[in-house]
Amino acid sequence: MRPSIYWSGGRRLLGSVISTRTLDHPILRSVWASQTRGFQRETTDARFQRQINPSFSGLEISDIRKVMTENTTAERKTLSCLIVARNEQAMLPDCLKSLGFADQIVVVLDRTTDNSKAIADQAGAKIIEGSWPSEGERRNTGIAACTSDWILEVDADERATESVAQEVTGLIQTSPDGLYLIPIRNMIGDREVRYGWGAYNGAASAPRLFSKGAKVWGPERVHPSLQTGARLGSLRHGLIHLVDKDLADMFDRMNRYTTLMAQDAVDKNTVPSLSSALRRILTRGWKSYIARKGYREGIYGVALAFFAAGYSLQIHLKAREILERRTHN
Repeated sequence: MRPSIYWSGGRRLLGSVISTRTLDHPILRSVWASQTRGFQRETTDARFQRQINPSFSGLEISDIRKVMTENTTAERKTLSCLIVARNEQAMLPDCLKSLGFADQIVVVLDRTTDNSKAIADQAGAKIIEGSWPSEGERRNTGIAACTSDWILEVDADERATESVAQEVTGLIQTSPDGLYLIPIRNMIGDREVRYGWGAYNGAASAPRLFSKGAKVWGPERVHPSLQTGARLGSLRHGLIHLVDKDLADMFDRMNRYTTLMAQDAVDKNTVPSLSSALRRILTRGWKSYIARKGYREGIYGVALAFFAAGYSLQIHLKAREILERRTHN
């Protein structure tokens, strides 16, 4: 029998073992083509029988799996998780534990004096230490330190669920470059508060997942501005955010934020007018309590509306105080 007959039958035999779907893999098609050309050059029955025998030294199923695995590894998109923190030793361990799916974890420690560095080091994170006057500067420093294709920004008081991990790692493998919003599941104490956010008092979603180079923070001290690449959509699953322990903690946060915002407003000459601040008592309070359905959250919805309503007025008053002190000095 002619070798070409053996070749025809052998190829059909191997084709029955290797599914058409498997051969759709571009690297495997190349390997298959090179092997089949080699088979066609066989000139003796004995050599060809050795090729199609399960013990042959050519293209075995294990070789196919190896080729596909190596190619998948080479083309796989990587993920860095970035945490920017200051004295967050109580929050860091659980946050770091929830990010075990990342290829790299970068922790930026701003003027930190507690045990945060040791905790991050034990988790195998890349640690950047320093002192930055603005939130935007320290976040940009962290982004620059990330070496992966994609970056996920997570605060120390946030947790990535298993659903988030699966969605993120799958999405980045096929997505074009750009930026995704991630829902934020805000917790006050043990209660998830779903409504009333987004009017200065906190975010219901945030642009946290982005390809390298698709996001740059502005220079502001708190709530910095953003320059971003293409916005590609929103994830289905959200990060858990332990935003406030209780209402007293919420109002402490309001006080801290408005103090920093007042300093930024003075430096940039953007102090809100009294009339604008008074008007926003109504517009922002309405937005939080009615438009964002804060009324569904009971006392927490009222507190969020109060936070939103008084935010601009506090900035105005604190900024005026800073300016008066500078005048007297």
